[in-house]
Amino acid sequence: MPDLTTTYLGLELKNPLVVSPSPLSKDVSNIRQMEDAGAAGVVLHSLFEEQLTLQSNELNENLSQGVDSFAEAVTYFPEMSDYKMGPDAYLDHIHKAKQAVKVPIIGSLNGVSTGGWVSYAKRIEEAGADALELNVYFIPTDPEMTGIEVRQMCEDLVRDVKANVSIPVAVKLGPYFTAVANVAKRLNDAGADGLVLFNRFYQPDFDLDDLEVVPNIVLSDSNELRKRLRWVAILYGRIQADMAITGGVHTAKDVVKSMMAGAKVSMMTSALLKYGIGHLKTVESGLIEWMEEHEYESIEMMQGSMSQRSVAEPAAFERANYMRAITSYTAGT
Repeated sequence: MPDLTTTYLGLELKNPLVVSPSPLSKDVSNIRQMEDAGAAGVVLHSLFEEQLTLQSNELNENLSQGVDSFAEAVTYFPEMSDYKMGPDAYLDHIHKAKQAVKVPIIGSLNGVSTGGWVSYAKRIEEAGADALELNVYFIPTDPEMTGIEVRQMCEDLVRDVKANVSIPVAVKLGPYFTAVANVAKRLNDAGADGLVLFNRFYQPDFDLDDLEVVPNIVLSDSNELRKRLRWVAILYGRIQADMAITGGVHTAKDVVKSMMAGAKVSMMTSALLKYGIGHLKTVESGLIEWMEEHEYESIEMMQGSMSQRSVAEPAAFERANYMRAITSYTAGT
C-alpha cells in the first residue's frame, strides 16, 4: 500500500486530506465522523474579528452612530445572538474536539486588522489547538487605499499573531493581490508557517422582488482547482512556508494534482457539503488506487513533481500558456 503520510505546519498527518472550515465542524460528532472517514486534520469554522470586538464593546459607540449611513453599516453585521458560537464557546469547542479525536485540530480566526482581538489567538492555543489558520477576508472598498497598504495589513497581522502564539500559523489568502508571489514571500518572511490558497470570496446577489442585496453561496467544483494549481506550482521551492490548496478539491485526482503542484495538503468543504462526510473515504480509496496504478510509492514522491521548477515547459504557467491556449482553441471542441 502506498505511503499517504505528509507533513503540514510541522504536524505529521496520515494522509493529505484536511477538512477546511465550514458549519460541519460546529458539531463534535461530525468531527468524529470526519476522522473515521479518513480526514487527517480538521480546520474549525472561523471565529470572526467582529465577534470579538463587539463582545469587548470596543466598537459599540462607533457602531451605534450613523446606522445605515455608510457602506459597512451595523445592520450588515449579524446580531451577536445570531452567531451560533461565541468566543468563549469557541474555546470550549476546541477543547471538546481535542478530547474527541486524535487528528490535529486547527483553529481559525477571520479578520484583517491588528487590534486587541489578535491576542485571542493565544487563548485558542491554550484551549488546545494544534495550529491556527488566519482567514484574511478583506474587501478594500476605499478608493484611497493602495495595494501596498493592504499587503502591509496582512504582514502586520501575521507578525502580531506570531508574537502571541507558539503554535504554527497558516494564512488563508484570496487570489486578488496584484503580485501574489511577492505577497506570499513577504508573509513567509513575516513568519507564516503555511499559506492556504485560495480563499473563496462569496459574492452578493440582488433580490429583484424585494430590491435587497442578499447573501449568495455557491459551492465550488473541480474547475476552480486550476487557479490554485497554477500559483502553488509557481511558488513551490521559492518559499519555505508549507502550502495547502483549498477550493475545487472534490476527487482523488484533484488531490493528486494538488500534490504534484507542490501542496502539502488538500482541503475540502464543498465536496463534503454536497456528498456527505463519508465522501472522504471515497477520495482516500481513489487516491490509493491511482497511486498503485501509476506506481507511486508515497505522497512525498509526487509532491512538487509538476511545479514550475520541475516541468519541461515552465513558461506554461505564465503568459506563454495564455497565448498558446487562445491560438490553439477550436470552436466546438
